[in-house]
Amino acid sequence: MTDSIAENFEHRVPEDDDRERRICNTCGFIDYQNPRIVAGSVVVRDRKILLCRRAIEPRKGYWTLPAGYMELGESIEEAAMREAREEACATIEIDRVLGMYTVHRIGQVQIMFRAELVSDIRPGPESLEVGLFDWKDIPWSELAFPTVVWALTHYAESRGSDSFAPYGNPAGTEAITRQPPVPPRGV
Repeated sequence: MTDSIAENFEHRVPEDDDRERRICNTCGFIDYQNPRIVAGSVVVRDRKILLCRRAIEPRKGYWTLPAGYMELGESIEEAAMREAREEACATIEIDRVLGMYTVHRIGQVQIMFRAELVSDIRPGPESLEVGLFDWKDIPWSELAFPTVVWALTHYAESRGSDSFAPYGNPAGTEAITRQPPVPPRGV
């Protein structure tokens, strides 16, 4: 946005709204700033979990689940399957929604699925390496984000269950600001 266009905007509360927004003084356009949606999966084969070592920032070199931003025109399931292909050259079958996490400080909503791996894996362009990990071998101290820990923990809690409500942010985690993430108790 050029400086002259940026100067036309000011922050104020629009009529019939409850919060301050950026509004164009020339035409009245309201520049809504909304959370970005991330779709991903806890992908499993033979009780081993697929993890990808990030080749990009943020948290380059740390392990994560295959996940990323949705694109316009795709469903959350399609986004999760695309991210598994892009990051691990993996084909997955989605089982069900595992959890939905809100990360306020960066304006994200993360929707994570349980999924089964139905192909071979190899690093995609956003991954340095990929691997299948037994629970006891997960590199907890090298996980990239708190939401990865949450999804893995919720996967372990729901493993073997065909019926459960999707999980959400663990109590007290709404304002997560620290890195590295904290592994679940007992790990």
